[in-house]
Amino acid sequence: MKRGRFITLEGGEGVGKSTNLQFIRQLLVQKQLSVILTREPGGTELAEKIRRLLLEQHNESVTPEAELLLMFAARSQHIHHVILPALAQGQWVLSDRFTDATYAYQGGGRQMDQAIIAWLENTVQGEMRPDLTLLLDAPVETGLLRARQRGNLDRFESERRDFFERVRQAYLARARQEPRRYAIIDASLPLADVQEQIGRALEAITS
Repeated sequence: MKRGRFITLEGGEGVGKSTNLQFIRQLLVQKQLSVILTREPGGTELAEKIRRLLLEQHNESVTPEAELLLMFAARSQHIHHVILPALAQGQWVLSDRFTDATYAYQGGGRQMDQAIIAWLENTVQGEMRPDLTLLLDAPVETGLLRARQRGNLDRFESERRDFFERVRQAYLARARQEPRRYAIIDASLPLADVQEQIGRALEAITS
């Protein structure tokens, strides 16, 4: 059986990931592909519990090290119980965030040592990497305005603007380092234009 493909959707707050995940899924289904839609942190029962710990506001401050380790604990469950089994069965996995988000949020936003993140990535994932990463990119102010319009902010969404500027720059740096895996999508454009860019990026991997 032919192995499935692994596509991830990345980006900062308010760039339209939720809307475009469904669009991507529909495009893949139209090509008669079997698609699993999942997310990080999360994707399994245990990983979803870790997600709640990570996103909720707490009276106790969460150290950057604890946050990073929780991210990879959830990721390990997600990889072994969802992603790898689905790929082995020939299914295509579409994930709302993956390890690039850790490099962006914990590495860029929290300014943690990238070498530590890389060590955890290799330890937890081995050689497994996405086949395609779609990065929805928009100016930070645009994304934050959209996020605030949604209502209550979680622990990450409540961070200051400079945090999100570092997140965005870390994402763009990752994309420059791996241009063959990444497709940068200008998410500041009208939705139809955003989805046209996504469609072109998907053609390369599905044709």
